[in-house]
Amino acid sequence: MLEIKVVSFRPRPRCDIDFDAGTIYSNISTMKLGTLKAIGHNFADSFASGIGLLIGYYAMDVFAEAAAAKDGYLIVDFLNGTTSGSPASESLQRAVGLYRDALPEFCARHDFDSQNIRVLQARFGTDAVYGPHFTVTVENGVGRRSIDRYVGIPGKRLPRMRRR
Repeated sequence: MLEIKVVSFRPRPRCDIDFDAGTIYSNISTMKLGTLKAIGHNFADSFASGIGLLIGYYAMDVFAEAAAAKDGYLIVDFLNGTTSGSPASESLQRAVGLYRDALPEFCARHDFDSQNIRVLQARFGTDAVYGPHFTVTVENGVGRRSIDRYVGIPGKRLPRMRRR
């Protein structure tokens, strides 16, 4: 008679080794690239919505400001609280600073250490094909990077072309 035994499987957490320093990193939060991608999307989507609910209520129109200049785009660095590309208004600069200040608390609510973020940027723009769109770039403390494009408000992931 065949006996079936149910065994619980719990995967071991991944560890990274820094060969230059001879250090083994076992901090699980550095490995959660998916969580960091979600945080990046939430920040950029809240910023793109024009309401700014992550910082209370703060009205802004990042797409209008991006389209107003000849560059046609605006890059927001949420980690450092800076902008580049099209010139940003004083009000938008203040909102970027408020988002920077809200980042550590937001990350803590998602069990993610904000010290493990190297890059958290969003590039906002508009064009005739996609309309309002933004690209979110994130990189964690061990160098894993992700770049995702979103279209519309709210931001929906832009489907990738499949190779045949």
